[in-house]
Amino acid sequence: KRLCRLHECRVGGGIRDIDTARRWLEAGARRIVVGTAATPELLSRLPRERVVVALDCRRRRVVVDGWRSCTGRDVAARMAELAPLAGGFLVTVVEREGRLAGADMELAAELKKFAGDARLVLAGGISTAREIAALDEMGIDAQVGLAIYDGTLELADAVAAPLRTDRPDGLWATVVCDEGYRALGLAWSNRQSLSEALRTRRGVYWSRKRGLWRKGETSGCGQELVRVALDCDRDALMFVVRQHGRGFCHLERDGCWGDLRGLAALQKRIAQRFAERPETSYTAKLFDDPGLLEAKLAEEAQELAAARERDEVTHEAADLLYFAMAKLCQAGVRLEDVERELDRRAAFFARGGRTP
Repeated sequence: KRLCRLHECRVGGGIRDIDTARRWLEAGARRIVVGTAATPELLSRLPRERVVVALDCRRRRVVVDGWRSCTGRDVAARMAELAPLAGGFLVTVVEREGRLAGADMELAAELKKFAGDARLVLAGGISTAREIAALDEMGIDAQVGLAIYDGTLELADAVAAPLRTDRPDGLWATVVCDEGYRALGLAWSNRQSLSEALRTRRGVYWSRKRGLWRKGETSGCGQELVRVALDCDRDALMFVVRQHGRGFCHLERDGCWGDLRGLAALQKRIAQRFAERPETSYTAKLFDDPGLLEAKLAEEAQELAAARERDEVTHEAADLLYFAMAKLCQAGVRLEDVERELDRRAAFFARGGRTP
C-alpha cells in the first residue's frame, strides 16, 4: 500500500471480491488485476478504466488453478464477453511463458480485435526488442520477464523498442521534467545514454557535441531519474527527474525557460530558509517556533473562510498556502507528495461508490 502512494502501481493477486477490490483502489492502486474472479457481476461494480482482467490460455483455451485446469472456454470469446466491463486485458500464453520461445504474433493480432477499446497486454515468450516493437505497432503492450532477468534482453532495448526517429544521427528528443511535470529543458538520448540512465537511475543524455553527458558530473547539479515515458507518437522520451543543485539550465536557472514560479518556486525558497536559517528570515522564525506556525495556520484558515470578495479570497489563500508550505517543509513533505495524494483521491473508487 505504501508503494501505491509513491508510484503508479498495478496490483493483482487475491482480488476476488468487491471489498478487496475497493481496498486496493482506495489505497491508490492505479489499476487492479482480477483473474478467475472476473465475472460480469463483479466487474459491473468497479470503475472500468481501473480494472485489468487477467486471462491465462493454453492453445487458446482459458486455464485456471495455476494453469492446471482447462475451462474449455476460448480466450477470445471470454475477452469479447468482458470487454465492455474491463479497461484492459493481460493475456498470458502459457505454452510460451518462461521459454523465450517468441511471442505468438498471430494470436496477438486476433485477440486485439476482441479487446475492443480496452488495452491489451500480452505475456509469454517475448524475448526481443523487435517483438516489442511489432506488438506496439499493433497497439498491444508487452509484458517481459525472463528475457530481462536473464540478460537476453536489456532493459534499455525493451524501453526503446517502439521508438522511431527521422534524424540522421538517430537521436531521440528527450523532454526533461521535474516531479510536478514542469518542463525543465530539452535534451537528446540514444541507446547508450538511455542504458546508462536506467542503469544508474540518473539523468544521463547524449550531447551532440560531447557525447555521453551525465548531468551534474562537472556542475554538481545532478538528477535522480524518477520515471521514463514514451510519447504517443513514439518519437520522443520524457525523463521525470529530481533536480539537485542550482537547477537544470547552464545559466544557473531552474530550467531553460526560466526559474520556477508559483508553488514550486515557493517550495524551493522555503526549503532554502529551512536549511540556512538566516536570522532575519520570518520563515526561519516559523521553523524555530512551532507554536507560531500552528497559530498562523489556524488564523489564516479562518480568514480565508471569512473572505468574500475575489481579491480578498486570493490574498488570504496565498497567505494560507505560504504557511501550509512551511508546515510541509517542516514535516519533510514535498509538494509532489501532496499532488500524488490528490491524484490518488481523484482516481478514487467511483462506480458504485462516491465521486471525489
